[in-house]
Amino acid sequence: MRITVSGLPGSGTTSLSRYLAEHHDFSMISAGEVFRQLAVEHNLELAEFGRLAEQDESYDKMIDARQKEIAAQRDNIIVEGRLSGWMVSDADLKIWLIAPIGCRIKRIISRDHVADEKTATAITSERERCEAGRYRSYYDIDINDLSIYHMVLNSEHWGVSELGAIVDTAIRGLTSKPDGK
Repeated sequence: MRITVSGLPGSGTTSLSRYLAEHHDFSMISAGEVFRQLAVEHNLELAEFGRLAEQDESYDKMIDARQKEIAAQRDNIIVEGRLSGWMVSDADLKIWLIAPIGCRIKRIISRDHVADEKTATAITSERERCEAGRYRSYYDIDINDLSIYHMVLNSEHWGVSELGAIVDTAIRGLTSKPDGK
């Protein structure tokens, strides 16, 4: 089974992906962690690294291609990232997490150790604008088009274990069908 988990920064995609990987003994690939690691390796803030990637599409395409390649070679995998639902077109379950900007900013402040809400909002807004432009330019993908997803869940209303329980139910439903479809 291949599952993608996508959403905007701070929506909880990494937390849900880790939950699912642990509870179903799946492996996990995270585009965000790869992107953040590359930013650290280049001694750049995420927004700065995003601008660099905006100028050189090879950064995004390298991450996207690698995720797609790994997902195609493995079963029982969680592929987490903004474009995972688009890149892993044959995924058995595609999930998009939503949460209001205020909720996401609070998570980002905590996760990324950003000094204050104003700074986190500016960084996040710039990152989202930059990424949306790159996705449109590189792949003609509108990141706001959620029509490809099987599930759209609001992570403001439920914690990781509650979201996980919802997805667990979907997984059981998919795996109980004789043809898996």
